[in-house]
Amino acid sequence: MKNKNIALLIDCENTSREAVEPVLNELAKYGVVNIRRAYGDWKSAELKHWERHSLLFALKPVQQFGYTKGKNATDAAMIIDAMDILYTNEVDCFAVMSSDSDFTPLVVRLLESGKEVFGFGEKKTPDPFVKACSQFIFTEDLISAARERDEEPADAAAAKPKAAAAKPAQKTKNELRGDTGLVHLLRLACENTAGDDGWSHMSAVSQYITNQKSYSPVNYGFKSWSKLIQATDLFDFDLRSGTAMYIRDKRKKAIADKK
Repeated sequence: MKNKNIALLIDCENTSREAVEPVLNELAKYGVVNIRRAYGDWKSAELKHWERHSLLFALKPVQQFGYTKGKNATDAAMIIDAMDILYTNEVDCFAVMSSDSDFTPLVVRLLESGKEVFGFGEKKTPDPFVKACSQFIFTEDLISAARERDEEPADAAAAKPKAAAAKPAQKTKNELRGDTGLVHLLRLACENTAGDDGWSHMSAVSQYITNQKSYSPVNYGFKSWSKLIQATDLFDFDLRSGTAMYIRDKRKKAIADKK
């Protein structure tokens, strides 16, 4: 798999500095974050603690004065830079850290140019920005997982797999089933990727969900859509040739049994 080049743009005025390290760890799954820029009025008292993070994580501070009260000049600076990067740098993906919906048009424009866009923001982030992104992950979940990992006693951490320690709390079966939007998406993905025998290849289902939904399985506490789907207990599973996993909506079997 190609190691992707990623540009990370951070709206320091609308995100938590505590999320920087977890976000970089998440992006490391997809490639290398070669461009790391942090935007804001660095002379303001609100951003005084960001200086340490800029040094720790090789962030390039971009000073943006607030020219007019009530207007967010930082947003404009980020958008201009994103378009410059799009046309002048070999970048495969963009990552935008912000909880501000003003970046929705930017995300749409980058997607039109064939770029993936990862969004990171708080749960208060407006839906238009969340749903526009190729994938959107809530920073509260990433921060919570990082805190649990750091607070865990050394002996307990050694006894547990590292991947398990880093994950946010998993949603239970009932919690997953109670999310009607999620259940509808899973069933739709299974139905639209099914073969003539009514079974769907798991990889095709996962890809369909990725293409249709902005949220990541990480938001539900799972590393992959396949693990989340298994946890719902709404589907039958069939392992073929030792490695190929196929799934089918359990309702399909019930209908077949009635015939």
